[in-house]
Amino acid sequence: MEDKKGIFYYPLLQDRTLKMYVRLSEKDVEFRPDKHDDPELWEEHGWVPYSAILKAKRLNKEGKMKANFPFHLYDIDIAIRLLKDAIHDKEDWG
Repeated sequence: MEDKKGIFYYPLLQDRTLKMYVRLSEKDVEFRPDKHDDPELWEEHGWVPYSAILKAKRLNKEGKMKANFPFHLYDIDIAIRLLKDAIHDKEDWG
């Protein structure tokens, strides 16, 4: 799906107020959450490279993270599919 902010998916199917935006940078896929009823989230969060999410997962597995990170919201497979579809759509339209 896509809106004025970009390409997104709903990471929690039961919550349509939370969107996860995805984009492709030069080196990585990046994620940025937005919540309809929390407009400050977009401004405060910023874009997170997938490599940083993987690093956080590793630190969490090693017991080195104190915060509870919602890893399940950052789905690289969905992000890649959406980005590939967007590229394909642009190629079709020339």
